[in-house]
Amino acid sequence: MIAVGLDGFSKGWVAVTIDGDRRTISFHTDIADALSRPFDRAGIDIPIGLTDDGERDCDLLARVRLRPHTSRVFTGARRWLWQQFDDPDLANAEALRRGQTRVSRQLWHLGKKIMEVDAFVRANAARDIREVHPELVFLQLNGGEPLPRKKSEEGDALRCRLLKRSGFREIDRWLTEVRIGTGAKRDDVLDACAVALAAREPCGSVPEAPPRDAHDLPMQIWF
Repeated sequence: MIAVGLDGFSKGWVAVTIDGDRRTISFHTDIADALSRPFDRAGIDIPIGLTDDGERDCDLLARVRLRPHTSRVFTGARRWLWQQFDDPDLANAEALRRGQTRVSRQLWHLGKKIMEVDAFVRANAARDIREVHPELVFLQLNGGEPLPRKKSEEGDALRCRLLKRSGFREIDRWLTEVRIGTGAKRDDVLDACAVALAAREPCGSVPEAPPRDAHDLPMQIWF
């Protein structure tokens, strides 16, 4: 079983691969390169399966699980936002005209990667590529107890401990030596590790029986 976990960062993608007892990390400029090697299942921390109005049950269910930290799940991704607009203010004006919610600046800046993954997944329908939310994985690893912010010293340290318990013995070296110069941040590496764990052996998903979008992609978040 070869499982890959992907998390996006400013210059591309962090890829963590679990192949039996072997765990490796690599950095890639695009999703096609990151998934160019053979794998059985891949997890990606990006929305897969989109609605026209940006409302997905999986996002709402994930937010419920992460209470009180509901804001850790972004909502509102819509293909037309980035297909029709290159300016967030114009996109939001159109969203309001349609009676929909505005898109946050954080989500807007993820648009390029959302569309990149959307195109890749649609073109590779036979491959097992799933949406994974790392915060749901960390919540599971922490026995259901909410975690501090990932960018805080306490939150970073706790996530490192949880990953070490899950077999990532080289996580300290990845964060200090391997990551430096790639452009990836510490939390990008930690998130990719968590996503890889869910790709290898998922504990569950929300919802369990997902609806599908207009392109037959399941709207389902694994953890």
